[in-house]
Amino acid sequence: MSIRIFVGVAVSVACLQAQLSDETGAAIDKLVAKALAESGAPAVSIAIVKDGKLALARAYGDARLDPKTSATAGMRFAIGSVSKQFLAGAILLAAEDGKLSLNDRVGKYLPSLTRANDITIRQLLSHTAGYQDYYPQDYVPPFMREPVTAEGILTRWAVKPLDFEPGTAWQYSNTGFVAAGRVLEKATGVPAFEFLRTRIFSKLGMQSVYDLDRQPLTSADAAGYIRYAIGPLHPVTPEASGWLFAAGELAMTARDLALWDAGLINDSVLSERSFQEMITPVRLKNGTPTSYALGIGVSDSNGHPRLTHGGAVSGFTSQNTIWPDLKLAVVVLSNKDGSTAPGRITRGLEALLLAPAQDPDAAKLLEQAKTIFAGLQEGRLDRALFTANGNSYFTAEVLGDYSASLKPLGKPKSFELLRSGLRGGFTERSYRIVFPEKTLNLVVRAAMDGKLEQYQISE
Repeated sequence: MSIRIFVGVAVSVACLQAQLSDETGAAIDKLVAKALAESGAPAVSIAIVKDGKLALARAYGDARLDPKTSATAGMRFAIGSVSKQFLAGAILLAAEDGKLSLNDRVGKYLPSLTRANDITIRQLLSHTAGYQDYYPQDYVPPFMREPVTAEGILTRWAVKPLDFEPGTAWQYSNTGFVAAGRVLEKATGVPAFEFLRTRIFSKLGMQSVYDLDRQPLTSADAAGYIRYAIGPLHPVTPEASGWLFAAGELAMTARDLALWDAGLINDSVLSERSFQEMITPVRLKNGTPTSYALGIGVSDSNGHPRLTHGGAVSGFTSQNTIWPDLKLAVVVLSNKDGSTAPGRITRGLEALLLAPAQDPDAAKLLEQAKTIFAGLQEGRLDRALFTANGNSYFTAEVLGDYSASLKPLGKPKSFELLRSGLRGGFTERSYRIVFPEKTLNLVVRAAMDGKLEQYQISE
């Protein structure tokens, strides 16, 4: 499969603020081409923030199949539930304005909803309110072919009995975000999208943003596709107007989504206090932690906080990930329903971009790991590289088993660093070694003098 690469005029080299090396750029192209070929997605558009500045915006593949139209970085893609972090940011801005509080009861704004006086805005934004999700399907059900209003969604789903007591469980709920969008409108007196446009999009120079509830994507943008089982790609019919309100209604270029990420990293959107509110995972009433904050998931990336959220609407899949302490972010947008490409590419870029940020010797030691592996396939080991403990592990029996089991695999298809960190006074690096029919894990632990305490392979 030949993957075409295009960089739109809006993101020409002159516009990019922080540059990636040619070597890194080539590695990114190779990684994305592989993910596209394996996932079957027609196209992806990616953007990278490095050192808090836009470093890359690039599109790959075909935005449209009939007529065949190459993807460019200036094309919009639907971002689905990645929209939720924008609503959370808007509500935090409204709180900074004194228009509302995260601890306000929903009943202050939407008194007709179930248990509205027992549920807070914070619980709506953290999926802990208990409202039943109106869109759990991974396809567009028949009722979504007809237009709806936010009130129509709420009066059908948010007046049902709660799925659980508020604050006692976590369950993803688009309904909660529709309610939160209406709360924002009630508190500010401004339509939710207009508030976003004025306070966030215009401020950050995000000029491509569409509200899909108001205007569909045009022929100049990416078209969405779906595959049934492993059949051919088909154009999709999007959700009718109103169904994505506040929960997944935004479309934009990858570049503009990256500008939002840079704005969060550089504290140019929210106050420091509001940003910390946004990224602090909520706890349930019994103290149990969740991995979700306000409109965004929070996890650990080898000691670095990782803020991430995926999105999926008819014909499109997305992933937006930020490592705020490293001033790094990765945006991946795809025009295939249920595509695995955004997740695959994000994981690959995480390994590629984070390793140098926290492990300056990563490239050199990757080559060392490859050389040791090739030697073990032949039953050889350079014992000068190892500590006494490391050498004691490699008995004649161990070397024999390593050679007998590894040599038939031949040369690896790929050999990549997954993560690095500290463990027990050693620097630990984990690698993935991929063969056509088998994938191996390698854990290497090095002493401060560089001698290897461990080089251990498992399936």
